[in-house]
Amino acid sequence: MTPAHEEFRNDHIAVAFLITFRSYGTWLHGDTRGSVDRLHNRYGSPKLSPNPRRQRYEEGLLKQPSVRLSLKQREAAADGIREICNKKDWGLWAINVRSNHAHSVVTANCSSKKVRSVLKGNATKVMRERRLWRSDLSPWAKRGSRINLWTKQSLINAIVYVLYDQGE
Repeated sequence: MTPAHEEFRNDHIAVAFLITFRSYGTWLHGDTRGSVDRLHNRYGSPKLSPNPRRQRYEEGLLKQPSVRLSLKQREAAADGIREICNKKDWGLWAINVRSNHAHSVVTANCSSKKVRSVLKGNATKVMRERRLWRSDLSPWAKRGSRINLWTKQSLINAIVYVLYDQGE
């Protein structure tokens, strides 16, 4: 059992954030993996069930083909995230950019929502500078996941997850 003083911190400041965002069009509502929409976005609530009709509908709404990041695009996105964390003096604990999503663990002096937005923006900027993303549209899906990490143990768990639990 976690001691009470580690479970709740009086200053209400997260130790860090686990930020995840997907590349565009790679996990749509109706997908066999399940999904979360704005009506089912509550802690502990079940994911939406797979629904091939909904997935086809969502595919019809796409403004560009789904984005699978190449190795060079992944490297550029990771470099962009590292660059902005360094520039803003944010602590970057871990990063892992995959072909269809990016994870990072970041300590910052602002909201997790702002961190996610800035990371996505700078990852895209570096991809464009290296001529690895030429579209005016974003390579990223809207929003993403933002998890507050309140304890040292949750920080360690998030780092391990990002660095070692993503597969090959």
